[in-house]
Amino acid sequence: MRYTLAQKILQRGSREPIGEAGSIARCAVSLVLANDITAPLAIKSFRGMGARKVFDKDRVALVMDHFTPQKDIASAEQVKGVRQFAREMGITHYYEGGDCGVEHALLPELGLVGPGDIVVGADSHTCTYGGLGAFATGMGSTDIAAAMALGENWFKVPPTIRVEFSGKLPKNVGAKDLILFLIGQIGVAGALYKALEFGGQVIADLDVEGRLTMANMAIEAGGKAGLFPADDKTLAYCMEHGRGAAESIFPDPGAEYERVLKYDVSAMAPQVACPHLPENVKPVGEVKNVSVDQVVIGSCTNGRISDMRVAAAVLKGRKVAKGVRCIIIPATPAIWRQSMDEGLFQVFMDAGAIVSPPTCGPCLGGHMGILAGGERAIATTNRNFKGRMGSLESEVYLANPSVAAASAVTGVITNPSDL
Repeated sequence: MRYTLAQKILQRGSREPIGEAGSIARCAVSLVLANDITAPLAIKSFRGMGARKVFDKDRVALVMDHFTPQKDIASAEQVKGVRQFAREMGITHYYEGGDCGVEHALLPELGLVGPGDIVVGADSHTCTYGGLGAFATGMGSTDIAAAMALGENWFKVPPTIRVEFSGKLPKNVGAKDLILFLIGQIGVAGALYKALEFGGQVIADLDVEGRLTMANMAIEAGGKAGLFPADDKTLAYCMEHGRGAAESIFPDPGAEYERVLKYDVSAMAPQVACPHLPENVKPVGEVKNVSVDQVVIGSCTNGRISDMRVAAAVLKGRKVAKGVRCIIIPATPAIWRQSMDEGLFQVFMDAGAIVSPPTCGPCLGGHMGILAGGERAIATTNRNFKGRMGSLESEVYLANPSVAAASAVTGVITNPSDL
């Protein structure tokens, strides 16, 4: 049998041969993840099933990133409970405070996820790690409790949609535009419980941070996983981040796909997802005269150092428009420090932006930038559902960091090429 990436990785964790799409596979997991919102539910289920210890204290990660620093008494109590559980279980990878960043940027940076891994997380954007050639997917807190106790879970082998991008990316167009374009083409349910497998010359040329951005938003198309081959770029990234034993992974030639989509992106413009669905995508030139009150550059989608550099390149020597709040959120302490060391913070603050500590913050309407009724934001985050960033009467547009930064300067949604 010739395997897709999804089948090949699941086979690594299974003692039985992996079957065709729709079959059930019982697999050992490489890492189990939860955060300050989802871990309390998982811990309650863990105790409810009578479990006394986690399967491996080194392969459970608890990341307190959504309401960090804790914004109120309720969030402080949630974190306190997770902290106590981590101490009780002797969990190695508990992150809070000064060593805590947005989970899906932090774990790759620490070398805790990599090629061939099977990762389950109580967060829908766990699929991010597919950018490194891992089968990574979100699950409910009860399933995560079982995985913490047993070190395994069952998976329905997903059918795979192969997506190939050819051509050369134009200026100001990047990974975020590729994934927004795809979601616009197939819709938010276009890959429901399916794996998206990415390939083609554009993907081969894309850096690992860009691949992580694309894998992150596979769930916005309904995908169970977003998968990239683990090539030489992947292995170099893993080596740089302390994971030297990584091996390359590619799909088998002749693997069976549900369908194959092919796009030439040579003429692609920056893409913008308009309210209130990630599939409501238009080229930036078609989004005219849309004023913004807030700009957010960060999140598990676009809070990495490459995103900070892109935003700084646009903002350098310019000012944020009067009446616009521009919030910059480096995703991890290491990215925060690197941004500072490279002088990016000087650029941001000279422009009149706000620099936040690493946190999910406004992405989920948590804190650090909540929208009031009638307000509008453009953000590099991953979701723009009604009420996602605050009031049900607010609006969120999604775009890449250069479009977001350009829009901060003009006060309206802008193609950076027009500055």
